[in-house]
Amino acid sequence: MKISVVCVGKIKEKFYKDAIDEYSKRLSKYCKLEIIEVQDEKTPDGASETVEEQIRRTEGARILKAVPGGAYMILLAINGRQMSSPELSEEIEKLTVRGVSNIAFVIGGSLGTSKEVYSRADAELSFSKMTFPHQLMRVVLLEQIYRSFKISAGEPYHK
Repeated sequence: MKISVVCVGKIKEKFYKDAIDEYSKRLSKYCKLEIIEVQDEKTPDGASETVEEQIRRTEGARILKAVPGGAYMILLAINGRQMSSPELSEEIEKLTVRGVSNIAFVIGGSLGTSKEVYSRADAELSFSKMTFPHQLMRVVLLEQIYRSFKISAGEPYHK
């Protein structure tokens, strides 16, 4: 199984990088992990809705170009389906049984994602109705993917 994480922007904070590196290392036992960063756009202070929409479209085009061809795309979206860790694990197992060999999780930028990205998504996943920094979301997502593989393998993992 190949897991791709397509995300907008680079991680600058060392503590996020360290956590991402740790979960990447742990995940290497279960899957081939690929983290694809696409360039973010600077949002001017007081940007109009038109400017914000153009930024979402620009970042969205970069996201869509970066998603591996044929990948099952799961968009992280505030209004997506919320599920427990065992449910996410089961969903990944079901996809594997169906013959999906690459799952691409997409984390949009600070303004969200374009309609085109939503249209391409095979599924939408929400971790909460709350808004999180997309850098932190990358860590949380990797932890949950790792937890999913541990659950599937029947291995112990703290609750």
